[in-house]
Amino acid sequence: MIVIENVSSSETHPPRSRQWLHSTRWAILLVLLVLIYGSHAPLIALTKIDGRVPFSSSSCVVLIEFSKLLVSLGALLITGNIHTLRVSVSWAAVAPYSVPALLYSFNNNLVVNMQAYMDPSSFQVLSNLKIASTALLYTSCLRKRLRPAQWLGLGFLMGAGVCHSYSSLDWDNPDGDGKMSPRLYITAWGLLMVLAYCFISGLAAVYTERVLKTQHLPLSLQNMFLYVFGVGINFASHVYSSSGEHSFLEGYSAVVWLIVAGQAANGLLMSIVMKHGTGITRLFIISSAMLVNSVLSWGLLGLQLTPFFLLPVLMIGVAVYLYYR
Repeated sequence: MIVIENVSSSETHPPRSRQWLHSTRWAILLVLLVLIYGSHAPLIALTKIDGRVPFSSSSCVVLIEFSKLLVSLGALLITGNIHTLRVSVSWAAVAPYSVPALLYSFNNNLVVNMQAYMDPSSFQVLSNLKIASTALLYTSCLRKRLRPAQWLGLGFLMGAGVCHSYSSLDWDNPDGDGKMSPRLYITAWGLLMVLAYCFISGLAAVYTERVLKTQHLPLSLQNMFLYVFGVGINFASHVYSSSGEHSFLEGYSAVVWLIVAGQAANGLLMSIVMKHGTGITRLFIISSAMLVNSVLSWGLLGLQLTPFFLLPVLMIGVAVYLYYR
């Protein structure tokens, strides 16, 4: 398990070797997260049979949450912090962790329902607004100030997401006039729903960061609280939405179990970022993962990369420079 020491060290000038070790750990952590995020969609595509996913996606989410819960419990035992479980279990301490689970569950259902009011490509483009909503909530709710260069960097990051989404649009020629046009449509309800999705996504991330940092508890214990609610809410959602088309583990292959393991690791590693870093770093991870997604889709699925792909790569590089310089 990767352990990242708190940024607020008591030493004014830590040794250079310690700084190097700290930076190396963060670099490994961030690279792992980008690779895991970026590999998720290509791995799902590899599981498809005749264009359809052969397993229950809701059961997969339950297993991911349950895996994270087990690993968190194991980490609590290994680190010798099991005594904090007896001291810290109270409704006042545990209740705040139910909010992120409810928000993410609501957003997952919102994504499914909004497809009736817009096409997937429009959602892909407009969902990049969650970068702006997260940044605004980060500065207002956590009272963090960003420099003008950092705001510009986030603008480049959002622009990179829009450019990458635009390059992935489904183009066709419905009129036979030789002009290519994307099949895009969005209703007023669809626009309202995608704005709500972006706001809730930012709110969940900022709220989770605030809870993790304000409660002085071991991260493994905090993760346990989070994933207890995650398992309960997602299992209830699975039971409610299950149509009987798939049994709980039907269609599970080695690739599906790899997806479960990868997403469980992703959630646990991301909690380290939220505890010791910021939610803005999470946005850079997700945006960088788009590029990994494209490269893996090219290598594993044979999808074609265009020269336009280089533009979001450049924009993300500029965004990182502006924000972290």
